[in-house]
Amino acid sequence: MGRLNGHIIPVTPFQQNCCLLFDEDEKVGVIVDPGGDVERIEDAIESAGVSVQAIWLTHGHIDHAGGAADLKERLGVDIIGPHEADRFLLDSIEEQARMFGVGAGYRNVLPDRWLDEGETVGFADHVFEVLHCPGHAPGHVVFFNRQAGFLHAGDVLFSGSIGRTDLPGGDHATLIASIKGKVLPLGDDIGFICGHGPGGRLGEERRSNPFLI
Repeated sequence: MGRLNGHIIPVTPFQQNCCLLFDEDEKVGVIVDPGGDVERIEDAIESAGVSVQAIWLTHGHIDHAGGAADLKERLGVDIIGPHEADRFLLDSIEEQARMFGVGAGYRNVLPDRWLDEGETVGFADHVFEVLHCPGHAPGHVVFFNRQAGFLHAGDVLFSGSIGRTDLPGGDHATLIASIKGKVLPLGDDIGFICGHGPGGRLGEERRSNPFLI
């Protein structure tokens, strides 16, 4: 098995961490959460020399899914995820763009495959378990690679913070239950990338994140 690698590509006025996950040896991988700035994402893919096999979405907010339709057309790959509970958000990306005043270039999108709890996705020999973690968005999923001890947490958990719950479909108690019931039990040594800002380790969040103590 080749080494799992990841490049963060900050996109959109929200500075969302679009992520290129790939196998270092085989140079194949996926794009997670292409929120926009599709040309910048394409440049990063080309610079890394990676063949992208799919687009994965953690949830349906504009800063994570707003560029998915365009990138799908340019790369000719499927969009996978999130959970179908986020269909209403993916159907309203253009409305979200108007609401946040971020201009044109964001499009509604329909995934080629919805994801459910317990499914797996992957590339090369890297297998990611899918955990449905609602609260920030009702259809939010996270991707966990057990062998590498790595989690893509989307906007569920941040370094020192958690996802906001004041947007449509958000619920604070549900988010805390997702984090404490599904994410933290993965183990203190698990490293994570999140949707905005720096990542970290789950143990540090369990011990010091003010929202979880």
